[in-house]
Amino acid sequence: MLAAETLDASDKPRFFAELAEQLEALLAGETDAVANAANTAALIYHAMPGLNWAGFYFLREGGELVLGPFQGKPACVRIARGRGVCGAAAERGVSVLVEDVHAFPGHIACDAASRSELVVPLLREGRVVGVIDLDSPTPGRFDAEDQAGVERLAQIVLGASRD
Repeated sequence: MLAAETLDASDKPRFFAELAEQLEALLAGETDAVANAANTAALIYHAMPGLNWAGFYFLREGGELVLGPFQGKPACVRIARGRGVCGAAAERGVSVLVEDVHAFPGHIACDAASRSELVVPLLREGRVVGVIDLDSPTPGRFDAEDQAGVERLAQIVLGASRD
């Protein structure tokens, strides 16, 4: 069992390096995608300050994103590819960082308290298989350092998960 240490988030590069180390240790030896997504969502949610939701959506046949493991309030279960921030990231195959979700055309308000969002696609062999979705009640909560850090975490969870 991993005893997660409290991390200092004031130095983002160091914070994400330490978070990546914790995630690698947490997922070591486990290949189940659902178990790894569940532990990843919990680790991110409890380690990153200022979040009100952290979780996964997985792309299913027909191009629909379906809710996976998460931490936070109940969420939208199905999101069409191309719809909302998650759907846009899945459609484009690139991370989408939104400073103010109310200014994002087609934003899906699963939790009215969310004001900013960061969605990182999970890419396996160049194909989107899902997304990591982070929401915050603080406008402008996420920046390029957060994006790079979460993209690294996405690579770790993809590397550990075999199914």
